[in-house]
Amino acid sequence: MDGTKQEQGGARGVSVVKHSYTIPCSSAFRDSIEALAARRHVNVGDIARSVLLVMPPSAIQGFPDPGDPEAGDRETVILKSGPSQGRPWRRKPRLQVRMVPGYDPVAIRRALGLALTLDRGDMTLKLEDPNAAPPPPEPEIKPEPKPEPMAAAPDHQALAAVNEELERLQAIVNVLAFDPLPGGVNSRAEALHVLGFPPTARPDRRMVRARFRMLATIHHPDSNYGSHDRMSQLNQAMEFLKE
Repeated sequence: MDGTKQEQGGARGVSVVKHSYTIPCSSAFRDSIEALAARRHVNVGDIARSVLLVMPPSAIQGFPDPGDPEAGDRETVILKSGPSQGRPWRRKPRLQVRMVPGYDPVAIRRALGLALTLDRGDMTLKLEDPNAAPPPPEPEIKPEPKPEPMAAAPDHQALAAVNEELERLQAIVNVLAFDPLPGGVNSRAEALHVLGFPPTARPDRRMVRARFRMLATIHHPDSNYGSHDRMSQLNQAMEFLKE
């Protein structure tokens, strides 16, 4: 049972009230804590108190709780008092920890778990002097300025290809840019000539219309190569070939 007892201690004989905490835990956890206390020549309360004094509460709260024993985990003790004195009794494994009142038993169990972790070397503890001057700030490392992007060099090969295509189109336009007939279109042969067909050609209506649309795009007065005379004779040629 938990209990509170007043103990005499200290150089001046100051009375210290201590409380006996019952900490349920697994048998393995109990044995590990008792073995650690024996190696350190201290009691279990000293171990728990050391961790609770040194570690911040947030670290203890964040440490996984070792937890209660499982259902089949029991220890056998001999009752020392009462009507059943001397009889064996199976109960949950536990640790009796004597400390000053006011602690949460779960926090004590977590603190003992932290002590085992520190003892195994799975965690290290770094103590700092609260009165020590803070370390100097690390020098600020400024990123190097990025170089200005260089203007892309002209692609001479692409420019040459564009110029070549323009020259080819200019040559096609020059070929298609027929000289207007002085007297206009007065025969089928002249109509074929204006549309770029040989004099003996027999183009069907679809071919004639396609050729007219292509030449009209070039020779329309609103285009860059437009000519009123050529456009007029294109219309005359279409009238002849419709018949």
